[in-house]
Amino acid sequence: MVGLTTDVLSSYPRFSVYNSPYVAHDDGCAIDLYPDNEESRTPLAPSPVAGKVVKTRTVTAPAKPYAVAHDHLIVVDTGDYLARMLHVAPTVEPGETVEVGDSLGELVRSGFFAPWVANHIHLGFREHGTNPVRASGSLPLDVPVEIEPIAWDGSGRVVETGETFVVLDSPTHPAPGERFAGIEAVVGADGEAVVLDGGLPHYEGGGVLRTLERRTASPRDGGALRASDSRGGEPTSVSLLGAGVGQVNGRTVTWDDVDIRANGEPITGLSLFVSLEQFGAKLVYPGHDFSVGDSISVSVR
Repeated sequence: MVGLTTDVLSSYPRFSVYNSPYVAHDDGCAIDLYPDNEESRTPLAPSPVAGKVVKTRTVTAPAKPYAVAHDHLIVVDTGDYLARMLHVAPTVEPGETVEVGDSLGELVRSGFFAPWVANHIHLGFREHGTNPVRASGSLPLDVPVEIEPIAWDGSGRVVETGETFVVLDSPTHPAPGERFAGIEAVVGADGEAVVLDGGLPHYEGGGVLRTLERRTASPRDGGALRASDSRGGEPTSVSLLGAGVGQVNGRTVTWDDVDIRANGEPITGLSLFVSLEQFGAKLVYPGHDFSVGDSISVSVR
C-alpha cells in the first residue's frame, strides 16, 4: 500500500477513502481530502504531495445544475509514484515543482460528485509507466494516522441543513484536533470496533478503517506501507446501530440490502467519513423538511 504521512493527513480536517460511487475509489485506491477552506469564496487546494508536475488535463464533467461544466486532472511525479489529483482548476503547469502545502489551484464543484458532497481534492497513486488518465488503476491507499471509532446510538439534533442533507450534533468528537475519529461499526463475532467509511447504502459499497492496534503496518512509515490487502480471506459481517449492514472482505465492504430511516422515514443514506475536528452524523436526504434544532432518531432496517 501507499501511504501519506501523518503530518500531511493532519493538515486536512476531514478525509474519506470509500465515500464515492466512482471506480477510482474501489478497494480503497483513492482518498478525498477536504481542506479547511472548502467553503471560502476562493477555496484554494493545498497540495498533499511534493514533486514535479508532469501533466494537467481538462475534461468535461457530468452536467449537474449545481456543478461547473469541466473538471481537471493534475499529475505530479513524487519520485516514487505518480500522484493523480482531481477537482482542482490548476494554476500549476507541467515542469513546475510543488511542495506539500503549495496551492495547486482552486477547488471546483464538479458533476463527478453528488450535491451533498463538499469540495475536496481527490488523490490516488500510480506506478511509473502506467496510464495516469484512466480512472482505475491506482494503488491501495493506507491512512497512517490514529483513527478512533465513536459509539453512536443513532440519535441527535440537527445543527446544519442543506437542500440534500442534514448534519446532527452527535456523535461528538472525543478529542478535536488531537486525532481522527469516525462512526463506530462492529465487525465479526469478536465485536471488533472499526470506523465505517462510505455512502450507506446509496453507493455500492464502503470500507472499514481500523485502529492502530489492529493495523499490520507502522503508522509512522509514511511511504510504501506493509498492510493487509483491501480484499482477501472470507467475508465477515459488519453491523451499525445493532443491525447488519454489509460484508467486509479485508477492509472493503459490500452493503447488504438495507434501508436507513430518520424518525421512521426512509432516507437516501448516511455519508460516512473521518474527521479531525468537530463531528456529527451526516444524513443524505434530498427534499427533506428538517430544521435546525429538530430531534432525529436514525435506524437501520
